Amino acid sequence: MEKNDIVTVTAEAVGTQCEGIARLGGVTLFVPYLLPGERAVVKIVKIKGNIAYAKVEEICTPAEERVRPQCPVFHRCGGCQLQHLRYRDQLKLKAGLVRDALHKIGGIHVSVSPCERSDKDYGYRNKLQLPVGRQNGENVIGFYAERSHRIVPTETCPIHPAWADKLIAALKNFMEKCGLDGYDEETKTGQIRHVVVRELRKKFLVTLVVTVPEIKGIDYFKFLLDGIFSEYSLFLNFNDADTNAVLGSEFILVKGQGSYECTDMGITFEAGPNTFVQVNDGVRGRLYARTAELAGEGPVIDCYAGGGLLTALFAMRYGRAYGIEVVPEAVACADALAVKNGLEGKMTNICGRVEDELAPLLAREKDATVVLDPPRAGVERAVLKTLLACAPKRILMISCNPATLARDLGILLGTLTENEHGELIKTEKGHTMYEIGLVQPYDMFPQTRHVETLVCLERKMV
Repeated sequence: MEKNDIVTVTAEAVGTQCEGIARLGGVTLFVPYLLPGERAVVKIVKIKGNIAYAKVEEICTPAEERVRPQCPVFHRCGGCQLQHLRYRDQLKLKAGLVRDALHKIGGIHVSVSPCERSDKDYGYRNKLQLPVGRQNGENVIGFYAERSHRIVPTETCPIHPAWADKLIAALKNFMEKCGLDGYDEETKTGQIRHVVVRELRKKFLVTLVVTVPEIKGIDYFKFLLDGIFSEYSLFLNFNDADTNAVLGSEFILVKGQGSYECTDMGITFEAGPNTFVQVNDGVRGRLYARTAELAGEGPVIDCYAGGGLLTALFAMRYGRAYGIEVVPEAVACADALAVKNGLEGKMTNICGRVEDELAPLLAREKDATVVLDPPRAGVERAVLKTLLACAPKRILMISCNPATLARDLGILLGTLTENEHGELIKTEKGHTMYEIGLVQPYDMFPQTRHVETLVCLERKMV
């Protein structure tokens, strides 16, 4: 087998990136957009040892669950991986991804609940983030292709509400009329780098990421936005650094107010242009409600607490909750949230690293439930060691990455252990301090390979 060979294969399984897996002559092929059971003609694009990567040339025998993608650039844009798969089968696939990760990475054999569906399988995202660039002498607005910074021009995105299409058209119009260029990563030229929009209950925070402090014709952009949104704020965010970071540190308010008040699950909070909010409102509500229900009698220690919405839910339900967050701005938002909701004395927000703050807090609150909602990289090893040393009665984990979830659970359950080099290796039998009471996936991100998972660990009675 060589690069550019054309071969016919049948997919046997699905990989962690939701690609089809086929085998041919001792070589394992990974083929994006190929479903298990499908026979297809594919072209080899890369070979590395007994692993090869291929792309579909023709589907010979389509699977029953294959559907027509709604997006015209589905196979080129890197945002979605599953629009060709019927939605109920996406849910089965994602539960399988979680189960397989726990088994293969963490050495954990456990029942995984069916994946909770999203109320909307399209049009669900409350956040739009688009790179703006310049390719072949033309401005381009769209999404990055898979594993690249090449922008795929996009006029419509079906996983966003209809306002996103209007925003893309308005930005294109604005740049053409006012002679503005998208950012060229090679020459480091161009004035417009990204556009980021957040919807909060029909209120919108629009941010243009720019490389110069002043943008000509900005009043025309406001005029165009007036025709799309009834209530919005417009910000300029200055970022001229040679970096992959989308946002710089400086926001300039051009129109509207700096933040909007929003009420969700009985909690009133304010969100600004850089406030983290889960992208799927309906799924977020069910996930947070279930997490609060599982926390038990309290108190609750909410690690990686962000702006404090989940901490406030715990405080309201159990009367005492602590949030640990390293970002000072987020802690300030959490403090304001506590005051706004009358939770002073019930909600304590701590600014610091979880690995520094958790142990002394558990020493005081021996009966606390610990909630972990880390970034994709997962929980720091020092935090896991603290949990094993302090042994709280209950640990709830929320994860957007099955691989790091499996790793972290393996350490907590003892199915993974460190060798003398700090490497994790599987063990024949884990310790018995904790048992898994629930593994519940949530489809926070329909049409994509991503899945959110809630896990409940209960300390065993001695």
